[in-house]
Amino acid sequence: MNELLLIISVVFIYGVVLLAYMLFGKSGLYAVSAVATVFANIEVLILVKAFGLEQTLGNVLFASTFLITDILSECEGKKAANKAVYIGLFATLFFLGLSASWLCYVPSENDTLLPSFRAIFTATPRIVCASLIVYVVSQIFDVWLYHKWWSFTEKKFGDKKKFLWLRNNGSTLVSQLINSLLFTVLAFAGTYDFATLMSIFGSGYVIFVFTSLLDTPILYLARRHKMRKTALLGQ
Repeated sequence: MNELLLIISVVFIYGVVLLAYMLFGKSGLYAVSAVATVFANIEVLILVKAFGLEQTLGNVLFASTFLITDILSECEGKKAANKAVYIGLFATLFFLGLSASWLCYVPSENDTLLPSFRAIFTATPRIVCASLIVYVVSQIFDVWLYHKWWSFTEKKFGDKKKFLWLRNNGSTLVSQLINSLLFTVLAFAGTYDFATLMSIFGSGYVIFVFTSLLDTPILYLARRHKMRKTALLGQ
């Protein structure tokens, strides 16, 4: 069941990213980026087993933010991609402050849900702080490396459009390796034993490898949509 749900999640989340871009352009991707970074910080608290690996549930959703910055890099430019990173950071900071304020209220005698909120959101600050550091480092590095690969292939082969798959996967796989390692150490060191930490890191990166390979067709579709739109506007 977990395996099926993860497959459905990848299809659904990547489909939403593409649909948001087709309907609303880069503004749609900014909105999805903000939602994804906030929700991923909640999902990451849940450990599941799927495909024989123990993993945090936020992996797929967080992977979508790399797809977003790659689409923006390819179709809208480096400045737009970095803006998505800063919007995600702002959304996470807003969520962190707001969720902390919820726990300060004195609940009504009829309230039954605040203890559940406390159980979730008292565990959140360390996760969110780790996520903030890792998110900014890995995403800015991803955007930088994406354009480095692009510059290299353009100079080497004299074609700006070719080797989209290389700059997509060449940047994402490296940046997600950094992401997986840093996040596992900062978020979970001291909470789980070493074997579990290695399992979280290894499974997380394996998931990122597959999600990175799976997002390449979405990136090609997004670029095709952008080219068609540009051609129509030029007529």
